[in-house]
Amino acid sequence: MEAIILAGGKGERLRPYTEDRPKPMVEIMGIPILAYQLRWLKGQGVRRVIISCGYRHEVIEHYFGSGEKIGLELVYSVEDQPLGRGGALKQAFPLLRGTEGFVVATNGDIVTNLNLGDMIAYHRAKGATGTAMLTPLVSPYGIADVSEDGHVLQFREKPELPYWLSAGVYVLQREVYDLLPDQGDHEDTTFPELARQRRFFAYCSRDFWRAVDTAKDLSELTKEMERRLLNSFLNGDR
Repeated sequence: MEAIILAGGKGERLRPYTEDRPKPMVEIMGIPILAYQLRWLKGQGVRRVIISCGYRHEVIEHYFGSGEKIGLELVYSVEDQPLGRGGALKQAFPLLRGTEGFVVATNGDIVTNLNLGDMIAYHRAKGATGTAMLTPLVSPYGIADVSEDGHVLQFREKPELPYWLSAGVYVLQREVYDLLPDQGDHEDTTFPELARQRRFFAYCSRDFWRAVDTAKDLSELTKEMERRLLNSFLNGDR
């Protein structure tokens, strides 16, 4: 199975962490975000990964090389100029060589333990051309519940809201290539067209997922990973 990782982001909202490296190479507990993602993909059965990169791409290539040390085959699709996520996907597609009719695509700034096998099975069962992982939207703030007559009933700290957001993990049939923009974002072009044609599906998941866009995201994810590591140790997990 093959995957494409979109790892070309400059991560301007993460400066100064991204002054000398692309966004997916920012570290959590001393390990790049991209390393966590590659480990996850390998554990889900992916064996060949195309890393789509641009800004400071040499940092990624130097760190991971051919992928032999981590048990993956890594190929690099380097943008000469920024193409946007959709354009980057389109540039990477011709480097696919597997026999599957689909490819897994991900944003390079996320950490998740999503069960890809379940998502792919769902994608196939629906006969989808494209499937996007959706994750619950959690409020970044505490919420007050108020009665009709103005009484505060309770406060809820960062509750889950009744909405779903795109998690940046996709299963895409090879035919999507023809709908990808040469430059621009697939979520503004390709996905709306697939949705109009009723060939695009949502895979709603509550599996662990976090995206890193800001220094606050990085701090919160680091604390969450440390908590999970401690719990794993205390529970005797290996």
